[in-house]
Amino acid sequence: MTQTYTAPTADAHPTAPEGEMAIFAPADPPRAGRFLLTGDPPAGLGTPATAAVVPPPGDAARIVPVRRVPVAEVLPVLLACSGRPEVSPASDHGESGERAYGKDDGAALRFWAAAARFAVHLVARGRLLPGVSPSGYDAWRAGPLDAEDADRLHALAAAMPATARAVPEPGVEPPVLPAAAPLLRAFLDAVADVLPRTPEAAEAVGTPVFAAAVPQPVPQLRDWADEVAAGVDAGVRLSLRVEGDPEAGRFRAVVQLHALDDPTRVADLAAVWSGAAVGFGPRARLDALLAVRRAARFWDPLQQLLAQAVPDVLDLGDGDVTELLAEGAARLAAAGVAVHWPRDLRPQLSARAVAGRGSPGSGPGMFGPGGEPLHLDWELALRGDPLSAQEMAELAASHRPVVRLRDEWVLVDPAARERARAGTLGPVSPITALGAALSGEVHDGRTPVPVVTTGWLQELRERIAAPPAPLAPPDGLAAVLRDYQLRGLGWLDRMTSLGLGACLADDMGLGKTITVIALHLRRGAIGAGPTLVVCPASLLGNWEREISRFAPGVPVDRYHGSARELPGHDGFVLTTYATMRIDVDTISTHEWGLVVADEAQHVKNPASGTALALRRIPSAARVALTGTPVENDLTELWSILDWTTPGLLGTLAEFRARWADPIAERSDPALADRFARLIAPFLLRRRKSDPGIAPELPRKTETDRPVGLTREQAGLYEAVVAETMARIARADGMARRGLVLALLTALKQICDHPALYAKEPDPVLTGRSGKLELLDELLDTILAEDGAALVFTQYVAMGRLLERHLRARGTSVQFLHGGTPVPEREAMVDRFQRGEAAVFLLSLRAAGTGLNLTRADHVVHFDRWWNPAVEAQATDRAYRIGQTRPVQVHRLISEGTVEDRIAALLETKRALADAVLAGGEAALTELTDAELADLVELRGDR
Repeated sequence: MTQTYTAPTADAHPTAPEGEMAIFAPADPPRAGRFLLTGDPPAGLGTPATAAVVPPPGDAARIVPVRRVPVAEVLPVLLACSGRPEVSPASDHGESGERAYGKDDGAALRFWAAAARFAVHLVARGRLLPGVSPSGYDAWRAGPLDAEDADRLHALAAAMPATARAVPEPGVEPPVLPAAAPLLRAFLDAVADVLPRTPEAAEAVGTPVFAAAVPQPVPQLRDWADEVAAGVDAGVRLSLRVEGDPEAGRFRAVVQLHALDDPTRVADLAAVWSGAAVGFGPRARLDALLAVRRAARFWDPLQQLLAQAVPDVLDLGDGDVTELLAEGAARLAAAGVAVHWPRDLRPQLSARAVAGRGSPGSGPGMFGPGGEPLHLDWELALRGDPLSAQEMAELAASHRPVVRLRDEWVLVDPAARERARAGTLGPVSPITALGAALSGEVHDGRTPVPVVTTGWLQELRERIAAPPAPLAPPDGLAAVLRDYQLRGLGWLDRMTSLGLGACLADDMGLGKTITVIALHLRRGAIGAGPTLVVCPASLLGNWEREISRFAPGVPVDRYHGSARELPGHDGFVLTTYATMRIDVDTISTHEWGLVVADEAQHVKNPASGTALALRRIPSAARVALTGTPVENDLTELWSILDWTTPGLLGTLAEFRARWADPIAERSDPALADRFARLIAPFLLRRRKSDPGIAPELPRKTETDRPVGLTREQAGLYEAVVAETMARIARADGMARRGLVLALLTALKQICDHPALYAKEPDPVLTGRSGKLELLDELLDTILAEDGAALVFTQYVAMGRLLERHLRARGTSVQFLHGGTPVPEREAMVDRFQRGEAAVFLLSLRAAGTGLNLTRADHVVHFDRWWNPAVEAQATDRAYRIGQTRPVQVHRLISEGTVEDRIAALLETKRALADAVLAGGEAALTELTDAELADLVELRGDR
């Protein structure tokens, strides 16, 4: 149905439409389509634009402001819409669809929400066809549609309100709205073109271009795509029925056709070819031939059918059956061609690995580099009943795809026969066997295989998977440990005594240091040797003080500074990551009983020189301490655990393929559960908020403090956005990414203070920054109440400006940053704790971890690090054991700026901090120009 309206006048200007509209604008390729939304769409959706539309009541076309939103971006919004009536058959509605949706402002959005559910339903059912768009780009489209799908499409089209298609056809006078059915079909194709952009989908059609989100010019594939569409869109689907006499060694594959409009209509191709089978359409032979030709692309033996007068039956040799069992059936299934095996000859063999048989070596060295390799035994079962040794031998000796077992013929795929011949999977390291026992599966180089544990490995698995039990404090410890610390000590002692590493990932301030001191005393009682602690420079003094206080009889030395020498005692040796990296040759020749990596996130990059040097230091046991085992992604966790317990998670490439990428890309509770079972024994994570952990800690209140920009900041902000976005539009690759990061840095600095961005040598500070004015107000209140504050900034230059400003106001202040010498850092901490300075300015990089600053009852984040885990660590300088007053956290956020939008993203990221986190600012470099412009646009009152 089309509708005619009065043409717009020549001097039309943007006006607000009467009521909300949601209009789909098709594009080439379909996934480039956009929605035009009027009214008040969700915040941050799309980019601002204008469009000529015909709003109700349809008296004239107008130019109106809209938000242009890509299909991929609007799809989650549509699927989340509530209160949407379902569409009944077309006969229940008039042509306008008013009975279904009415004329209220939400009619268009509710209509497209129903259409989106229909489109996603089609994709979920595999109703997808690869194709080439009119302009020559790769494009998925929805299809083939069965009779029920077609009825639903027609019903939806009949219900489309005018506000869902209010953009008139171009070049038509008077204005004519587009027909509903083609527009709806274009939307279904757009959704189909957005969703299946995965390697699996591309593999199903045999070309990788259909996995790329960026349009790929593929005019050379047009004939192929048309042929595929003809074979599939015709309304038939092909399957193979395998028949044969296993004793005589004769098999054949019979081609069957299925009518897509009626799944119950199935016939052998021979019957369709002869005309004996009806209901497959007037071009049944052509449809069948095209379907066979398409299937032959995925399993080569089917090419033989194309040489036959009637492509209905293929004789199969043993090699063909073996290949079909090995990979052919899987490839055909991915292409939508099912393989049906005889009921009495279906593959019934299953395989699993049995771990823990035999008597391995014992002692902590078992899991070290010199540990003896192990073998996991293959166990094959027929319908769940394990094969005997004799049956395994018969299976291994066979050469045909069918074997006689227990008075019946059994199909045997090549993988099962190889496992029967090998008998064992191995050799594997003891830690690999333990990992398989914990996760319940092992990879044999091709696929994951279930694992069952027995014997010594089952006992070990149960032992390390049990909740940590408290351990009595060791002799020589001058402290009373809390119950959770005693459990942590028992856990560390259990893991290190087995030669296994451990990562103690308690929240900052829960006493990881004193727990490790107790562990050293426990191990020292059995002559385990000296402990090396590697930590940031700012923590050397804290470690030395705590060891002297809680283990007064234990010697402690620093290996740091110009005149450094390794001592000969069995106490503690403290060094920094930088010194360790420089002197790794010397340190690695020493006999260490325990190596501790404090703030282990410093080695989260496994390719860094620091991480590589740490791996070279031999020791009987390794312990990592960190409050943030995952800051950005799971590879950081791999880096830590692969140091503490090498081999547990495989190589980095194996870890990414098996765990990190699948967990990041899809929500799979079973996969996440297996990963959690695997790492749980090696990582102990407790939070201050956990019941019974730190009940004496006072309340913590976190508040976002919105602040407006000054006129100078707003003008500078908009100028930088306009200039840099123009440069970004002309750049690509690494140059573009660099410009994006430079833009984000510049805007954050402008939000802090114009003088920071301009690098003014002697600036006037007051009256130019909304954040600085708010900070003055906060500190006036805090100091009037005899409070103390930590103020964090990520920019050293901003810290210097704040220090200068606060000193000019008469505030007692000190500033710690990366260039502060270690002795001065310790003196500054002592002065603050004694009350000699009311405000402690801190560089987030240099002081975000390790320091104990419990005198502060206020924490101010002057700017955002854009990583909630890092900010939480900084806050924990004040909110930790020993804090007696409520702590208030203030985050200063410039309204209407990029900071405002990032603050909303951080709340989502905080909820995911224990799973997989996004990549911080670096991830923003991959935004499109339109998405980036929307992110950095200055909004609201200036």
